[in-house]
Amino acid sequence: MIPCLLAALMALGQFAQANTGELRVTVTDSTGAALPGPVEVVSPANEFRQQLDTDASGVAIVRRLPFGSYRVAVSRTGFADVTQIVEIRSALPTEFHVTMNLSAVQTQTTVTADAALIDPHQPASVHRIGTETLQQRTTVLPGRALPDLVNTQPGWLLEANGILHPRGSEYQTQYVVDGLPMTDNRSPAFAPEPGADDVHGMTIMTGGYPAEYGRKLGGIIEVVTGASARRGFGSSVSASVGSFETGSGEAILEHGGEKSTISVTAAAATTDRYLDPPVEENFTNHGSTANASMRFERTLSSSSRLGIILRHGSSQFLVPNEHIQQEAGQRQDRNSLENAAQFSIQRIFSSSVVGDVRGMVRDVSAKLWSNPESTPIIASQDRGFREFYLNGSVSGHRGVHEWKAGGDISSGTVREEFAYTITNEDDFDADVPPDFNFADRRHNNEQAVFVQDQIRKGPWTVNAGLRWDHYSLVIEDNAFSPRLAVAWSSPGKDLVLRASYDRAFQTPAIENLLLASTDEFERLGAETARLPVPTSHGNFFEAGMAKSIGSRARIDITGFNRRMTDVADDDLLLNTGVSFPIAFDRANIYGAEAKFEFRQWKNVSGFLGYSLLHGVGQLPVTGGLFLGEDIEELESTEEFPLTQDQRHTVRGRATYQFSQSAWIAVAGSYGSGLPFEDFSGTPEDAAEQFGQNVVDRVDFETGRVKANASLDIAAGMTVGKWAKSALRLQAEVRNLTNRFDVINFAGLFSGTALAAPRSFSVRLRWDTR
Repeated sequence: MIPCLLAALMALGQFAQANTGELRVTVTDSTGAALPGPVEVVSPANEFRQQLDTDASGVAIVRRLPFGSYRVAVSRTGFADVTQIVEIRSALPTEFHVTMNLSAVQTQTTVTADAALIDPHQPASVHRIGTETLQQRTTVLPGRALPDLVNTQPGWLLEANGILHPRGSEYQTQYVVDGLPMTDNRSPAFAPEPGADDVHGMTIMTGGYPAEYGRKLGGIIEVVTGASARRGFGSSVSASVGSFETGSGEAILEHGGEKSTISVTAAAATTDRYLDPPVEENFTNHGSTANASMRFERTLSSSSRLGIILRHGSSQFLVPNEHIQQEAGQRQDRNSLENAAQFSIQRIFSSSVVGDVRGMVRDVSAKLWSNPESTPIIASQDRGFREFYLNGSVSGHRGVHEWKAGGDISSGTVREEFAYTITNEDDFDADVPPDFNFADRRHNNEQAVFVQDQIRKGPWTVNAGLRWDHYSLVIEDNAFSPRLAVAWSSPGKDLVLRASYDRAFQTPAIENLLLASTDEFERLGAETARLPVPTSHGNFFEAGMAKSIGSRARIDITGFNRRMTDVADDDLLLNTGVSFPIAFDRANIYGAEAKFEFRQWKNVSGFLGYSLLHGVGQLPVTGGLFLGEDIEELESTEEFPLTQDQRHTVRGRATYQFSQSAWIAVAGSYGSGLPFEDFSGTPEDAAEQFGQNVVDRVDFETGRVKANASLDIAAGMTVGKWAKSALRLQAEVRNLTNRFDVINFAGLFSGTALAAPRSFSVRLRWDTR
């Protein structure tokens, strides 16, 4: 029954992200004649601002708009300006007709209330990052532009090497890029990042998930790229230089026609501080990245549209050494490669039903190799996976209901090869094999179907849905996951109260999962315990409020609790630098988040966010591979703080706009410090391995790294502006006080990692239209 239903739904689908729609603006005079020209669409709540041109018939189309209120502003010479509010609440296109009157007839501008700072129909914890924030982003190290932006939002923690952890979850972050989900690890050490200049907007969710999302639900990051909606040719070229011999460049060429848009992007970067090093000297830490993409969209008819995206990305870097490894002459190289092709087709069947289908073919690979001087182990690895993904859904609108139903299939092959040779036997138990070789290949097969409905009636909004997942790789499992989110808004719509419940079914990390499941060590006579890594099940609760403060500020407060079984984590295989997934019995994570935002008050705008998190895990381990003394964890029932248990996190940024062409910003952050696992040696041993300054930033009595803080400053200006082009300059200094901070200490996977010292960068960007 379910396979038949899934096959039927594959004829339909969704082109963009969840809860997004399309706005079609038609501009005419009082006689019905078209008035070509610019149209501006703005939503403060969604951090959206876009200006586009109508075609010869006076029509402009804005796609991939998150649900909410938008201010549409139209100005034409000789006519009275028009500014009106439009609600986008459906996946179906919203038609909006603007009739402009001559100034001599109507000298007053038609104005309605401005778009609200909060969405009265938003029942979940959602944060959006718009184009302006993306353009003023910090010039970061290669591969970290998007994680750094996400890290500014409450509930997220950026641990060592650009790894994001949402609300205490380990490797349960899902990226949804142009409507296609990517559930593998997207941190710089695992996967190349798309060009940041090509990203037009991001939506970040940590609760109240629509039923169409599954597999990884710690947090969801929707990323929208896309060709310009404006007519004609356009281009963008940017280049930056900075500390640690860092340099990057990106170029975008795009063309918008009557029915088609196309864009091509290419970017490259290099740095001598690619990962967060374990020692101050920053040994062997060079890295480089490259990526390219091509995007094509075409309107096939008034009711159908086609989209194609091709992507390529690669990264090459050295693994930074500790003191002992550097003295031995160790060199470890890693690289990653990703190629992907995506397509999407949308069709409007009637005034109340729209369907889409989208798919992706993706090939991802990663390698590690070591020189003979590596210590205490020489390791090599070659792993990867090939994925075919197909998604379809149908959306409709009827009365107070905005419903959607669909399903997806993910099928592919996972391959892994791994080998090691021990060079320092004193660091290992006697029964650990001195040499080891492993190779395996398996088929991955996953399916899901879902149905969901958004009901809006008066001040109430209810999102309800049900999802079914099936997973088959090393193990096989399936589950039903109900979802429910409710919001109530005050009559003035300046206050929203909300609550949600998500049942989560989360699959194990794919990276080195076959290695974690092998019985090869048992055949070699090693003391080994091996348990299949199970899927994780959880119950996520959240409640909160959003409140407007006047017309320029808003505050958002959320409390949450997550209870999970078979909790996903990772472990390190011996001392190879290769991690693999494990699971432990259960975890309880709870906390609160708050964010205050103010927008352009006397030339000042900014935000201040705070997160409180407390996470406790409980053994025994329920999945993974364990050698030697680690086997004891299989019988323990000990409780322990989760590695992301940073109790207090504060982040903020304030921007002063001198004029439309110049600004300055100050940003700061504070973290109370992460816990670390029991260090096997003494503080003196740690000082020899990592340096005394590192040991001074660790509290061995409390088992936590000491508090960290950073103060950054940035400024930007338009140095030249012409009729169809502009040249912008941005400069910044990070960690202005040159504070020495430790991110992690002696963790199994993240190891010891140090925050960057004071650094600077300068970026120049040229846009033409």
